Amino acid sequence: EDGGSFKLSYYNEYKSYLRNSIAMADEDRMVKMEVDYSETVDKAIPECEQQAKQNQLNEAIEKLLVLEKQTRAAGDAISNSKLLVSVVGICYNAQDWTLLKDNIMTLCKRRGHFKLAVTKMVQKCCEFVNEIGNKERKLDLIETLRTVTEGKIYVENERARITSTLAKIQEKDGNIEKAAKILQELQVETFGSMEKKEKVEFILEQMRLCFETKDFIRTAIISKKISSKYFDSKDTEELKLRYYRQMIELNLHHKQYLDVSKNYYEIYTTPMVKENDDLWKDALKQVVLYLILSEFDNEQSDMLNRIKTDSNLNKVPYYKNVLMCFDTAELLEWKVLREVYHTHLQSGPGESVSPLNQEENWEVLRLRVVEHNIRVLAKYYTRITMSHFANLLHLDLQEAEKRLCEQVVKGTVTAKIDRLDGIVSFSKPKNVEEILNAWSGNLNSVMKLIGNSNHLITKERMVFESRPPPINLSSYA
Repeated sequence: EDGGSFKLSYYNEYKSYLRNSIAMADEDRMVKMEVDYSETVDKAIPECEQQAKQNQLNEAIEKLLVLEKQTRAAGDAISNSKLLVSVVGICYNAQDWTLLKDNIMTLCKRRGHFKLAVTKMVQKCCEFVNEIGNKERKLDLIETLRTVTEGKIYVENERARITSTLAKIQEKDGNIEKAAKILQELQVETFGSMEKKEKVEFILEQMRLCFETKDFIRTAIISKKISSKYFDSKDTEELKLRYYRQMIELNLHHKQYLDVSKNYYEIYTTPMVKENDDLWKDALKQVVLYLILSEFDNEQSDMLNRIKTDSNLNKVPYYKNVLMCFDTAELLEWKVLREVYHTHLQSGPGESVSPLNQEENWEVLRLRVVEHNIRVLAKYYTRITMSHFANLLHLDLQEAEKRLCEQVVKGTVTAKIDRLDGIVSFSKPKNVEEILNAWSGNLNSVMKLIGNSNHLITKERMVFESRPPPINLSSYA
């Protein structure tokens, strides 16, 4: 019974698959043209246009619709496309917006309509949208086009463009949230017929509107739809700069300074920026500033080592010097560092605003100096008193202990604090393998000493036993 039910369910699924396949084939079938209406259509369109100009609009439209039905039945897609474009064009020229809207809706719903014809008609209507000056009429036509194009893949590009136009109108009226919501309806990254450049422009507009509405989480999600590899191709430099500038604003909001530094580095390596001395110097300075504001980790260290080898860094000496301070295993004096570089770093690189123009970022830089000094002390000291440790960091005992604990939690340094004795130990804990290897080595040494001792004792005993017995002289007397 189980085998029979399995075969029956499989047979039903197979029948359903065949039925769907036949339906899809019928929907997308290639219709063979039975009658060529090209000459009739080419002759009828000018006549109907002239008739419409003589205030016989309805008669002209009716004549074209009859011919449209004949071409649709005969499979003449090209002539059918011309008729649909002519119908909406006559309505638009007559400024009869109600008739235009009704014909668009009717022609898109007719049975057996050609996708090519509907596409041509929608494209023509999109041109009308750009030409209409009246806001209410433009919005009405846009909504009509959005209605008839919904769910139709073959006009997805046109729907995306008129949706973008609608979003711009809403933004211009001050409805930024509504504009962002309208633009988010479309997932252009799934459009197969749209060019990559247009997709990126559309996604960048989505990012901008989401950021302006303070929807930072959605902005970050949308930004991942753009692959950085796309910007390696030609003629994408402007889009690349636009993308990374938006990413800088987003990362600054989350205070992800390392990501900001990476974004500026991408701008710095853009050929368009490299050609302008002011632009690349500005970008390189920002790379350095946000890099020293970043928390230390492997990624930050790798980028610092990459930046310090750049020959262009010699042309911005103050920024090179402050960068090398964090690459040298020496203690930094915060007061001296601020006095020397305060004026140059706070003024800002080029036309950009320096991050150190804000006092809170100077406090961040002070913490980075403290963290650097802790790493240096961990490198040179195995044990150090807490008072001396705090004195070298120019901090009180409580703050010094707090900063050290933060670095231990992050895994930057390994340390233990003996509060009773006031001693900090920077020795790294040994893992199980190291402990076992040390124990095994010690055990081998002990056994070797025991073996040597046993050998010497045995040797001495044998020497002692081999000695002749002592002579008793009293027996000779």
